[in-house]
Amino acid sequence: MAAQFLRAGRPREAVAPLREAARRAPRNAAILHDLGLACLEAGALGEAIAALRGAVAANPRYADAHLRLGIALEASGAPGPALASYQRAYEVLPSLADARYRAANLLDSLGRTAEAIAGFRRAAASAPKTTLGRIAAARALLAENRDTEAEKALRQVLALDRDNAVALDLLGNALADAGRFAEAADYLQRAIDRSPLLAGSYYDIVRSRRIGPRDGELVARMRAALAHPGLDAVQRSRVHLALGKAADDRGDYQEAMRQFDAAEALRNEIVRFDLAAFEARIDGLIACFTPELCATARAAERDDPTPVLIIGLPRSGTTLVEQILSAHPDVRGAGELAFWNERGQGWRQAGAEPPDAAFLAAAAADYLRLLRGIAPAAARVTDKMPQNFLWAGLVHLALPRATIIHCRRSPIDTALSIHRTHFNAHLSFPTGGAALVGYVRAYQLLCAHWRSVLPSERFIEIDYEVLTAAPEPVIRRLIAACGLPWDDACLRPEQNARVVKTPSKWQARQPFYRSAVGTWRAYEPWLGPLRALLSGDVDG
Repeated sequence: MAAQFLRAGRPREAVAPLREAARRAPRNAAILHDLGLACLEAGALGEAIAALRGAVAANPRYADAHLRLGIALEASGAPGPALASYQRAYEVLPSLADARYRAANLLDSLGRTAEAIAGFRRAAASAPKTTLGRIAAARALLAENRDTEAEKALRQVLALDRDNAVALDLLGNALADAGRFAEAADYLQRAIDRSPLLAGSYYDIVRSRRIGPRDGELVARMRAALAHPGLDAVQRSRVHLALGKAADDRGDYQEAMRQFDAAEALRNEIVRFDLAAFEARIDGLIACFTPELCATARAAERDDPTPVLIIGLPRSGTTLVEQILSAHPDVRGAGELAFWNERGQGWRQAGAEPPDAAFLAAAAADYLRLLRGIAPAAARVTDKMPQNFLWAGLVHLALPRATIIHCRRSPIDTALSIHRTHFNAHLSFPTGGAALVGYVRAYQLLCAHWRSVLPSERFIEIDYEVLTAAPEPVIRRLIAACGLPWDDACLRPEQNARVVKTPSKWQARQPFYRSAVGTWRAYEPWLGPLRALLSGDVDG
């Protein structure tokens, strides 16, 4: 009975007979696996995880059960256990390329880029003449920022397998990163048509242009996508965000906020953010990086001015600033590097406060090696990881001549933009409610501390509202702070042809505009807890 339902694409109806089969044969690994698979496809993650754990307990060498347990755990927001399940699957069956690919994909989403690249390479090597192997090789190229080569590789995949949804989706996203939005939308829609479980890519489609009265069919398709029973929480959340953006473009702000709130509720089911722990972390950084400690930084010891770190809250103008700086012929934009998050977490876990000289020297050497590997000939290399606001003191001690640019924007506009944006489901970060208000306040407190203890010539602050109102004076100040000669190209960041892999990829291609200033006013009746940020508009 279950097999008939599964073949007919009706996994929900397969669950009941499989439950009965499992009740009658509670140690049958194959039945438990099939029950877990049916529950997974039906979106019942808790029961799927329980059944698949039963399958691997009954048969520890059941590679497919380990693989699908990993899929269920990842969908439930447990990346560590998911990664362990994927690894166990390919340990049991080394030729299981799907497990290697999924492990690498998860590592990539966690910011563990070097490990992800190695994983994709191993997945490609384990299935060299298959579609999955070719896609894995393309993913390695994308992770290495070799986008032109990746595009060629993905087109070769599609020449052999024209309807492969994963390749279509990857190519669509690569084209969007390169600013080729119309072409990207065609590939993304084809991917969704081939695999409705990729409906989250509607988010990328609607963010590449304004949605107008003629897009009724697109909106209807997005609404219909939410009815698919197997759509996981992350994809469902992205569809809600897409619907919210479409409603915003049409001026229906109440409906837009309803969709954004629905997306946040889904995210909260899989992302655990502990505000009290974050606030304690901020207090610890402030206590550690005293004025006396920061004054010990000596530029003569590590006098390399190559790094330019662009920090701030997400959605505060960091991508725009990187576009401005990387338009300069002597500057290379490296995007968002995970280096200081990883190194800072390692320092905190080691419990060595303050950081000792050996740690700082090693961090400086490793970071400079990373930057020079990305851009050997550039005079300056930007690192646009917003969360590096946590590590500004650590960066200054390690590299006293590094330039740190703090991007500030109205807290309420920033928070509303965060609420409207998709963030990595494995990033412990709030996107709404009182948790986001608390996060913003803690960030403001820490950045006020950096302002007081770091040299003003190394910790440069700019306001988004001022930058977009009168760009040239602010940009001249930024270029001078980086120790670079003036170049008029910096006034035209929209002409910068570099690949942009952030949610601002469409905005980065536009000339300076002011329409994002004061966006909260249209949403005022529906701000909820975010209303608390209306006090003190540009602060921190």
